[in-house]
Amino acid sequence: MSHIVVVGAGQAGQALVCKLRELKFDGQITLIGEEPVAPYQRPPLSKDYLLGKTDVERLYLRPIEYYAEHDITLRLGQKVTGVDAAKKTVQVAGEEISYDHLALTTGAIPHRLPAAIGGDLKGLHVVRTLADVDQMEPEFQAGRNVLIVGGGYIGLEAAAVAARKGLNVTLVEMADRILQRVAARETSDFVRAAHESEGVTIREGVGLKQLNGDGAVQSATLSDGSELPVDFVIVGVGVAPATEVAEMAGLTLDNGIWTNEFGQTSDPSIWSAGDCASFPYKGTRIRLESVGNANDQAELVAENMLGAGKTYEAMPWFWSDQYDIRLQIAGLNTGYDNVVTRPGKNETSMSFWYYQGDTLLAVDAITDPRSYMVAKRLISMGKSPSREAIADPETNLKSLLKA
Repeated sequence: MSHIVVVGAGQAGQALVCKLRELKFDGQITLIGEEPVAPYQRPPLSKDYLLGKTDVERLYLRPIEYYAEHDITLRLGQKVTGVDAAKKTVQVAGEEISYDHLALTTGAIPHRLPAAIGGDLKGLHVVRTLADVDQMEPEFQAGRNVLIVGGGYIGLEAAAVAARKGLNVTLVEMADRILQRVAARETSDFVRAAHESEGVTIREGVGLKQLNGDGAVQSATLSDGSELPVDFVIVGVGVAPATEVAEMAGLTLDNGIWTNEFGQTSDPSIWSAGDCASFPYKGTRIRLESVGNANDQAELVAENMLGAGKTYEAMPWFWSDQYDIRLQIAGLNTGYDNVVTRPGKNETSMSFWYYQGDTLLAVDAITDPRSYMVAKRLISMGKSPSREAIADPETNLKSLLKA
């Protein structure tokens, strides 16, 4: 009987083991995770869970009973301490486990602030795991001062929760504008206005110089010389792929764990999927940090472990919830040279369509699910409507699918 071991019990790891059983794989499956809880959804952590709108049980991707019922061995709260790729074994909790196929779905690790600028003070938090959010939740008391470092989606989602809970929120972003790395100025402007209407202070083109305090953070000095009173800090300055286990196995790294179009690493018996994996995409290599990619890539790896030989055709999509706004993104906007604005049904609904020349690359749809769904289909079909048609609010978007 063959044994498949999966290291990383997050979205991708869960999707992979469940797909194996769905495909009637009848060998052994072991899922290893460092966190002491069963696989759960991460996106709600910085939204409904932090707001107290959902409990832990509703975060679980599958009921805890599912794994025993499907003969999936969970090894939770355990860290892989070694991999011997030649012997095909992993070391966990002092035990050596043999595998026929090994999958690494180890995710990503949030960047933290350096100790030299106060990164070791108490009162600093990141948003990645259930434990991270449980640790910071008591800090969210009305009237307190929170500094959020980083104007990406995680920082902005945390800012939205803090504002709704009545905190005094300041967000600093070193770049010229929030979301600069991932979105057009039009999207940044819309999101900024939404936050400012809720009382959030956004400081763009301003970095953090120093956090100050005696053991715990009490204030922050910014790069422009200003100083702010601070009760706690949320750090949202990106993540790095978790490659420690891959390094133990001697695998090739390339902005994450290198994989081919089938999801195999440089060792054909070892596979990878999710936030940690880099893969071929339209003549280059990318790594996607999204639930959609984690699910799709992991399920494809499960199929290929069983001999399907399918290539991964990524369809990037993402979302972010802030206040009553849902931002849905289809495609990748890399290389865009033109952005077309399409009005929605009201002033809080619109979409921004990214073009490179006459080619549609991506869409940011703000509280506009119809535009998002049509755009996602257009991109997957390789269709590029004219910019004029998109800009015209009288255009029936669905008709573009038949053009």
